[in-house]
Amino acid sequence: MEIREKITADIKAAMIAKESIKLGALRMLQAAIKNREIELRPNAITGEEVMGVVKKLVKQRKESIDQFQQAGRQDLVDQETAELKVLEVYLPAQMSREQIEALVTEVIAALGAKTVKDMGPVMKEVIAKSGGAADNKVVSEVIKSKLA
Repeated sequence: MEIREKITADIKAAMIAKESIKLGALRMLQAAIKNREIELRPNAITGEEVMGVVKKLVKQRKESIDQFQQAGRQDLVDQETAELKVLEVYLPAQMSREQIEALVTEVIAALGAKTVKDMGPVMKEVIAKSGGAADNKVVSEVIKSKLA
């Protein structure tokens, strides 16, 4: 488990450096991974599952930031943004919008998709081919614009 070992090492480094925000975010990540591991018992947790946990936490932080901005709570926006930066380190490099558009165009041609009704299979294929490097929200927007 390479990513879990990196998280543990980063927790130790954050403790030594007394970086409380980073330490809190990493401990929260470690706890979420442990909870997912417990849910999957008796099967072992895979690297893909760990990435899923990280993506879920990143998505939660982004949604929280939006809600806190609407509520005018800048202190909480700053805290969530700091945690988001810590968590994004563990994600694979994200694809640009242009790369996503090229991939979507390729998949649409391969599947012969014509209308928005064909969105499900296209979305599934794009997510599989991107290997988690594409933001699903952006993928959805691009597919809708291409099939509309």
